[in-house]
Amino acid sequence: MNEQVKHEGGGTAPEKKSRRWIWNIVFLLVAVLSIWAVASQNKGFSLRAFWASVTRAKPGWLAGAAGCMLGFIFFEACALRSACRTLDCPVTLRAGCLYAASDIYFSAITPSATGGQPACGYLMMRGGMSGMAATAVLLLNLATYSLAILFIGLVSLVLRPGVFLRFGAPSRVLIAVGFAVQLGLALLFLVLTSSERLLKRICAWGLRVMGKLRILRDKEKWQSKLRRAMEDYRRCAQLFGGERSLLLRSFGFNVLQRASQISVTMLVFLAMGGRPALALDVWAMQSYVVIGSNSVPVPGAMGVADYMMLDGLSAILPEPIAVDMELLSRSLSFYCCILLCALMVLFSYRKKKGWNQ
Repeated sequence: MNEQVKHEGGGTAPEKKSRRWIWNIVFLLVAVLSIWAVASQNKGFSLRAFWASVTRAKPGWLAGAAGCMLGFIFFEACALRSACRTLDCPVTLRAGCLYAASDIYFSAITPSATGGQPACGYLMMRGGMSGMAATAVLLLNLATYSLAILFIGLVSLVLRPGVFLRFGAPSRVLIAVGFAVQLGLALLFLVLTSSERLLKRICAWGLRVMGKLRILRDKEKWQSKLRRAMEDYRRCAQLFGGERSLLLRSFGFNVLQRASQISVTMLVFLAMGGRPALALDVWAMQSYVVIGSNSVPVPGAMGVADYMMLDGLSAILPEPIAVDMELLSRSLSFYCCILLCALMVLFSYRKKKGWNQ
């Protein structure tokens, strides 16, 4: 993780700009294709009819949905700020929002969200944090983020198991895989926090296997990297040693962050005249979509999340209404959020001053 953070700040300016433009173009192309694919599901779809359904929506519920979209950024900012302050790194809420925005934006435009944490870590170090402190904060946030998704999914499974069965077979497979991935990440976190010796043995075994398969050619080089990584781990464990209250706070903020994003769909459903009795079903449906799409290596899970949302909504609403609702809720919870985060990052870049000042 520490090497990834350093890499984000490395390279020449033209190279970094070129990479950013490539990912932005890919993001826009996939977004356009995803929206087109959803709209094509309704043969009678038109922008005029869609706009008419939006204007008929109840403004109070739409305002609540927009507030939940902002909550997605705000609660991650709170989680990052809380961890930073535990390490005696004073971070303002404004800076925390910038860190969260960079994580959300770059995670959305890169496959498997690989760009989010390095970009966030780079801004943290630009704000005065050490690379080790930034790594520790991001590792903690990643772990509690995975635990929060798993927790919300399990709650939905207990309260609304029937909603899961309404999905088609492909969506159910994706949800099952998503549960398995999040569970694996949660178990990995337990290994990271409980046994350094076990973690070292697992990593060493993995290097031996990849060496025998000739995936890794320079065995000594990777063993040296493993030793440095284990030293980084030991320092991270020391930084957060005994801070159980921090773990609970970080987990709580991440649960609130995911719940805010999921609630956007439920509030849009109510804004468009949906029955309140089905609101919790829609919330559970969206939580399954988050789990099923979260582990797919596509920027922002675009296409996959849209397909799953339409699959789940079509079991509750007539198809034309389901398409309009999917487009509106996805626009608020994802596209508007990404645009806002991009503007925040761009503003910070133009300003060329730390937000901590």
